[in-house]
Amino acid sequence: MPRVCEFFGIQIYIYYSDHQDPHFHALYGGREVEVRMDDLSVLAGQLSPRAMGMVVEWASARRDALFEDWKLAEEHLPLKKIAPLK
Repeated sequence: MPRVCEFFGIQIYIYYSDHQDPHFHALYGGREVEVRMDDLSVLAGQLSPRAMGMVVEWASARRDALFEDWKLAEEHLPLKKIAPLK
């Protein structure tokens, strides 16, 4: 499970074995959320409102990089690191 980014303790993953619509996983504080890349809606899970706000802010500014990594994952190629939220 390739980690593509980490910021403020939030870890972002894109899994090679996922076959749903393009999405990523965010883990923080023992919780996990799956977030669609196109509209940043939650597919499953839950984070605290503060952590979720940071995830959405991060993803909205890096949507192109997320989709690029999704395409690489579909081809089982190494994923690129994505810049963290600062």
